Amino acid sequence: MTLPLMPKATAVWLIEKTALTFEQIADFCGMHPLEVQAIADGEVAQGIVGYDPVANGQVLEAEIHRCEADPKARLKLIPSNNPVPRRLRGARYTPVAKRNDRPDAIAFLLRNFPQLSDAQISKLLGTTKETIQKVRERSHWNSANIKPRDPVILGLCTQTDLHAMVTQANERLAREGQTIPPAPPPSEAEEAA
Repeated sequence: MTLPLMPKATAVWLIEKTALTFEQIADFCGMHPLEVQAIADGEVAQGIVGYDPVANGQVLEAEIHRCEADPKARLKLIPSNNPVPRRLRGARYTPVAKRNDRPDAIAFLLRNFPQLSDAQISKLLGTTKETIQKVRERSHWNSANIKPRDPVILGLCTQTDLHAMVTQANERLAREGQTIPPAPPPSEAEEAA
C-alpha cells in the first residue's frame, strides 16, 4: 500500500484538523492505532508540524468528509500524476575499481554479439563510442592485456539489460532483412578456462 508523504506529520494534521478515528488515521498513514493515540495524547511526535495532505494534493477534502461520516470507511490517496520515473536500463555509476574491466566487457560484446550497435554497447556499459572503436581496432592503450570477459559476471550490467539490448538488435536486423550473425565458437584457451 502506498503511504502519504511524511506519514507522522500527516497523522498529526489529521488528528488536529479532522474528526477521523484513530483506526482510520492509522490505516491511512501506515501506523498502529496505539501510535496514533499516543500522538493525540502528546506522548509521541512532540514538535512535529502537521503536514496538510489536502493542500499537497494527496487526498481530497470530500474524501475526508466521507470518512468522518462513516467510521468504517478508509481514506484513499489520490493517484500521483507524476510518478518518479525509475531507470529501467542503461549504464549506472561504475566504481573506479571496475572501470578497468570495461574494455574486457567491450571486447566480449564485440565478439559474441556483433549485432549490437556502438550506441547500444555504450548505453549498456556506460562507455564512449571512442573507447569501443579503439577496442575494435586494437588501438586501445591497454589492448595487450584485454581479455574478453562477460559484463554480467563483471557486474557492469545485468543479464536482463543485456538480453533486452540483444533482442532489440536482433529485431532491428530482422526489420532490415539481414541475418543475425552467429557468435564465434570459443577458442581453446577459453574452453580450458
